[in-house]
Amino acid sequence: MLICPLCSGPLHDADNGVACPAGHRFDRARQGYLNLLPVQHKNSRDPGDNAAMVEARRRFLDGGHYAPLARRLAELVAERAPLRWLDIGCGEGYYTAQIGAALPHSEGYALDISREAIKRACRRDPRLHWLVASMARVPLADASCQVLTSVFSPLDWQEARRLLAPGGALLRMGPSSGHLMALRGKLYDEVRDYDDEKHLALIPAGMHLVHSETLEFSLRLESPEARADLLAMTPHGWRASAERREAVIAAPLEVGVGIRYDWIERDL
Repeated sequence: MLICPLCSGPLHDADNGVACPAGHRFDRARQGYLNLLPVQHKNSRDPGDNAAMVEARRRFLDGGHYAPLARRLAELVAERAPLRWLDIGCGEGYYTAQIGAALPHSEGYALDISREAIKRACRRDPRLHWLVASMARVPLADASCQVLTSVFSPLDWQEARRLLAPGGALLRMGPSSGHLMALRGKLYDEVRDYDDEKHLALIPAGMHLVHSETLEFSLRLESPEARADLLAMTPHGWRASAERREAVIAAPLEVGVGIRYDWIERDL
């Protein structure tokens, strides 16, 4: 199932970690995750979200603000009842853990390039296989997964197709055009239209869209901490001016949440 990120040979358990027939070894961290991101595959010393960003996301999500999104995600994945699934770009594991709870008898994997995120994700469900790894070089074998999930995460479409078994599917969850519109209006003089179907043009040959749906609800954030965390976990936290960020944090905020779910299936 797991493959070596250096030579693509199969990985097997070895002492406190894994190794391939070529002798490449990878240790398991004390938190339980495997670091399968070799230094030569990094584009910086510590790629991905830093500790502050991860903590902001953890606090916000654990506050239940996006619970309806996670619940629907888990329902959709459970309908497919995969034997093996992978969450690509899992972050600190909030959504991943809910998928795992909905699939107690499936083999679950999750990866993120951020070591800080995976360190925290491990605490959510030790039954799952947590990996520090690149989504451009996923250390799993070809056609090894019946379901992939990608939640608010970039995606390497060719890797997704490689990983999916024939008839397997990717569930992509991302913002709709109206997502957080009230927040965006407070942060920018001009709010640009967002095309929530542009990713469909990237679907590679051998995969096709089979289902789309949108979930929308209103969210009121009373606490300044929740508003600050929402800013910190989105690109708006560093794109907008400090003055406008402070104004958002200072007053209660009501925003519309709009999320699109797309099932994209690999051909048989």
